[in-house]
Amino acid sequence: MLTVGLTGSIGMGKSTVAAMFAAEGVPVFDADAAVHRLQGPAGAVVAAIEAAFPGTTGAGGVDRTALSEAVLGDDAAMKKLEAIVHPAVAAERAAFVTAHADSPLIVFDIPLLFETGGDARVDRVVVVSATASVQRARVLARSDMTEAKFAAILARQLPDADKRARAHLVIATDVTFDETRDAVRRAISCLRASTGG
Repeated sequence: MLTVGLTGSIGMGKSTVAAMFAAEGVPVFDADAAVHRLQGPAGAVVAAIEAAFPGTTGAGGVDRTALSEAVLGDDAAMKKLEAIVHPAVAAERAAFVTAHADSPLIVFDIPLLFETGGDARVDRVVVVSATASVQRARVLARSDMTEAKFAAILARQLPDADKRARAHLVIATDVTFDETRDAVRRAISCLRASTGG
């Protein structure tokens, strides 16, 4: 089995590319979706997050806005949150690998792959990228986004140029949808060829 880390900075189109891999029959583990499940109603990390950050949870699970306000820009708080969430995500990831043990290729969709050292735990890295102007326009079009929040998120992410330099493959999303899908198909062929499968 070849394990592939799929990553890209905020607004680069990583979720779209992950969906394209899945549409081509490649199992995709979505780390963000796992976090949402774990932090949702009756989620496995809700009680621990409430204990560490009082007032950030409710009947619906974690209040993501309140939690974001509690940790953004505070490295110690972010580390405390990561110590709660990362082991739980790792357990979900292990279950995913077991469930897809017969697949020749699986993808881990992980936004902070490089930042968390996750690139050392996969065989190949695919980076999703777009120009800075396209990225900025996409992110600031989000209803819950501000210039300050965007800047704070970017400050926690490895610059796009560094990610591209460390990638085995780069998929552009500042082109047409069809061109991106073709690039995903070429990437899958290339990755499968490297496994001999």
